Amino acid sequence: MSSSDAEPIVDDPDRVIVRDKRRLDPESGELRAPSAPAEPAPETAESIAAEEDKLAAELTADLQRVSAEYANYRKRVDRDRVAVAEMATAGLLSGLLPILDDIDLARDHGDLTGPFAAVAEKLSSYVSKLGLEQFGEPGEPFDPAVHEALMQAEPDPAASVATCAQVLQKGYRLSAGRVLRPERVSVAEPGAPTATDES
Repeated sequence: MSSSDAEPIVDDPDRVIVRDKRRLDPESGELRAPSAPAEPAPETAESIAAEEDKLAAELTADLQRVSAEYANYRKRVDRDRVAVAEMATAGLLSGLLPILDDIDLARDHGDLTGPFAAVAEKLSSYVSKLGLEQFGEPGEPFDPAVHEALMQAEPDPAASVATCAQVLQKGYRLSAGRVLRPERVSVAEPGAPTATDES
């Protein structure tokens, strides 16, 4: 086989390369002369400009990354600030719900008169400004996300879905949609008419 028929040597990434860095020559035992470091090539104006452009690009990328991280941090802090304020408002309004229930009962029984009526109106307008909304009416379709079923009512032959037959306690939510207390109701399932209804 001739040298022209030999396969070319391909760089093998797993090939082991051994470099002898011993200060003493193993054969003669004499001190080896240190190899002179390679002389750096003289820098040209183009190479200096290229290095400066590369450095400027790296610094610009770093600045853009830091600016983006700071913008994300500010958004997160603003979002957390709003969430904390909403939680504080929800906590305050949740504590006032029993008082609002008592005011509603007094209003329903005709006992809300005189100076107490003025105080009740001021309290109601204040909690409305904070975003508290009362919800719940009889006849609404039953929704477990906003209703709490406390009892079963007679089946309603006119209904096609489960409905709130009677409101036992009004529900409250914030204007943002967060339910502070579900409406407590009795539920009427849809049912076939009874024999007395058909006659």
